[in-house]
Amino acid sequence: MITEHHLHRDRSARLPLYDATAEAASGVVIDRYSTSFGLASRLLRKDAREHIRNVYALVRVADEVVDGPATEAGLDRDLARTVLDELERDTERAIELGFSTNPVVHAFARSARVTGFGPELTRPFFASMRMDLDRTVHDDASFREYVYGSAEVVGLMCLRAFVYRAGRPTFDDAVLVDGARALGAAFQKVNFLRDLHADFEVLGRSYFPGVDIRTFDEATKARLVADVRADLDRAAMTIPLLPRDARHAVGLAHALFHELNERIDGTPAAKLVATRVRVPNPVKARLVAQVLSGRGPATRRPGGSS
Repeated sequence: MITEHHLHRDRSARLPLYDATAEAASGVVIDRYSTSFGLASRLLRKDAREHIRNVYALVRVADEVVDGPATEAGLDRDLARTVLDELERDTERAIELGFSTNPVVHAFARSARVTGFGPELTRPFFASMRMDLDRTVHDDASFREYVYGSAEVVGLMCLRAFVYRAGRPTFDDAVLVDGARALGAAFQKVNFLRDLHADFEVLGRSYFPGVDIRTFDEATKARLVADVRADLDRAAMTIPLLPRDARHAVGLAHALFHELNERIDGTPAAKLVATRVRVPNPVKARLVAQVLSGRGPATRRPGGSS
């Protein structure tokens, strides 16, 4: 017999069930879209892993509004902008209220509320997504703005997930903030380099200021690779300051993108604009082993302690 007590108990359990379902949906997104981030996130403790997946899933969904699927579904640029605006409004409302009918937004908002960030990071992100609808070529100023909103703030969201339990003053700690921003920027620039052909030929975009893939040469490639190395070096200095599980996860992500950048450097410029560089699975496995053993330089604490 179902009693009033049982009904009350079942209703009180609905939100945890919805939270778990929303987080599972976000997990599917990262597993389907990114082997690198999915692999790195497995090294995190459970709560941090869920928060990182929740962040990545919303970022990925927003990116898909401006990067192809929405167009393939029949949305023109104005409709895509409307959908993106609605997604941003839903995100801010969910952060405020703690609920959304969109599982990915709900999971993201839960992570934002738990780890302590809000519109100060989501608004720059959505502003960069709108830039993809409005700009096809960037100058130095718009490129910095785009990279900050599309990648550096995502690094700051992830930083919150890594340190909120440790009591670190996340946004007051200039060293950690600089490292998170540098790593986000490096990831984004590597992706730009990997996707030169697709961005230009399919989406009609050229992200790097003054770079035209029709005249892309070795000198240009070397300059861009060096810029990524500088970002990765800045990030590597701060990774050892993170909690242990985050140190391993971020160290692996750093190692994977460092490897990608080096492979890009070793790919002739003429080939780079026509192909997408990847890290083979055996190399990924080797990098995982190096990071877990502490042999990755980005995972060792200053002074050699772990």
